[in-house]
Amino acid sequence: MSNAMWDERYTEAAAAGSTVWSKGPNAWVESTVGALPPGRAVDLAAGEGRNSLWLASLGWSVTAVDFSAAGLAIGRARAAELGAHGGDGTDIDWVVADATEWVAPEPVDLVVIAYLQLPAAQLARAVANAAASLRPGGTLSMIGHDRENLSRGIGGPQNPLILHDVAELRAAAAGTDLEVVECRQVERPVDGGVAIDAILLARRPSA
Repeated sequence: MSNAMWDERYTEAAAAGSTVWSKGPNAWVESTVGALPPGRAVDLAAGEGRNSLWLASLGWSVTAVDFSAAGLAIGRARAAELGAHGGDGTDIDWVVADATEWVAPEPVDLVVIAYLQLPAAQLARAVANAAASLRPGGTLSMIGHDRENLSRGIGGPQNPLILHDVAELRAAAAGTDLEVVECRQVERPVDGGVAIDAILLARRPSA
């Protein structure tokens, strides 16, 4: 989907008093990085900022990056509401940019990529950008809809060209200096059954 199509999707959801994504963080991301000491983080393809807001609530300084200005505007409004009520949603920079082109101007401790569904070559560029954004010892936490979800899962995009594949994720990581900690399929409980996701947890080697 183009940024204009995502802008429309986010705008329509907001007008209906809803959101495209859940307001809470992705459960796998939460379980994977929740215990890390706060530092500087990038939420690449942040959407409405659910993971950014959660990270900020834990004390992270976050840069939320997405090519949809409408999605980021929703996240910025939610951050302002949290700040107005004594929350921790204000320490976020909102950057409109393409995940296949953007690299953090300064090294960060964590990059989160949740459900950035792109063809393999474009996804590899996003992974390379994430690796280039990390400081030595930094962590990449990535999750997306797996291609096998079409045959044995529920929901998600139906275009196989933009669905993840574990081998393709490993290949993308292999094109960087990342050390893969974990790369596999996971099952995510959903209404009516399970969805099949692919995850990549990797770290940039310490200097």
